[in-house]
Amino acid sequence: MNIFEKIIGSLDDKREWRAMEARAKALPTEYHNAYNAIKKYMWTAGGTTDWKETSRIFGGILDLLEEAAAEGRKVTDLTGDDVAAFCDELVKDSTTWKDKYRKKLNDTIDRG
Repeated sequence: MNIFEKIIGSLDDKREWRAMEARAKALPTEYHNAYNAIKKYMWTAGGTTDWKETSRIFGGILDLLEEAAAEGRKVTDLTGDDVAAFCDELVKDSTTWKDKYRKKLNDTIDRG
């Protein structure tokens, strides 16, 4: 991977992300707002560090929201009342940014 790809990601990854964002934008307002809130939580609370895993997770969330919108179901019918716990469960077996930063902190202090 060259420095350009490290900074902005590959063009294929960018295209895939834009396609997912377009899918989200096409959702009815309630579901689009839920997607944005979930996305914000996932990035803030420590989303996965691997693009393929991130793509799989957000693609799955979009699939669920599209299905719920088509069936007229509420978002919490899919996620349960604790949406944060739902999100945490999606990344429980993945290496997250939080894991990466914890390791970095521990390694730094261990060397000190």
